[in-house]
Amino acid sequence: MTHLYLPAAVLVAYLIGSLSFAVIVSRLMGLNDPRSYGSKNPGATNVLRSGSKAAAVLTLLLDALKGWAPMAWVQWQGAAYGLGDGALAAVGFAAFIGHLYPVFFKFQGGKGVATAAGVLFGVHWLLGLGVLLTWALVAYFSRYSSLSALLSALAAPLIYLLGDRSAWYTDRAVLAMLVVISALLIWRHRLNITKLMRGQESKIGAKADAKAKSKT
Repeated sequence: MTHLYLPAAVLVAYLIGSLSFAVIVSRLMGLNDPRSYGSKNPGATNVLRSGSKAAAVLTLLLDALKGWAPMAWVQWQGAAYGLGDGALAAVGFAAFIGHLYPVFFKFQGGKGVATAAGVLFGVHWLLGLGVLLTWALVAYFSRYSSLSALLSALAAPLIYLLGDRSAWYTDRAVLAMLVVISALLIWRHRLNITKLMRGQESKIGAKADAKAKSKT
């Protein structure tokens, strides 16, 4: 039966990742669907454009939690079911892919920044903290969420490789997962890259059209 646990864990992680909390939180709080205004991306940054900081923070935390939770379970309970570092990488990637292509929302998901952050903390809190600090510093000085995400995506595998070997073991499966997630994050931000180059990218805190502030 051990060989069945990995597919089951991956499936559950994907389904958890498929919960688009930007849409769910917005509905519960009576806000417009984030896919209908601003960047039309179902993520915390776009929810912030609705004018509700509480909704944006809640979305951010829940999106990160769904990346972290499956990996935390493997870290804490996986050994009893024969799940090791390979399983850790698999469930983290499944949760991330679930956010990008959610089965519950017609496979139309967000860009994956918050969920990727949760995955990084699932690997090790020092890795998550290092990448989070990278994001915060870039965001503080540039005020561009997309630029922060892009540079953090590039930093994640490097921080993992250069990290203290006494803090975590550099597993090839986990490293491969981080590289692929970083590549997908950059790909999902390709339009933002174009806008950044043209000077047309919206800065953090910019609100959407006034119509998005009130539910129609």
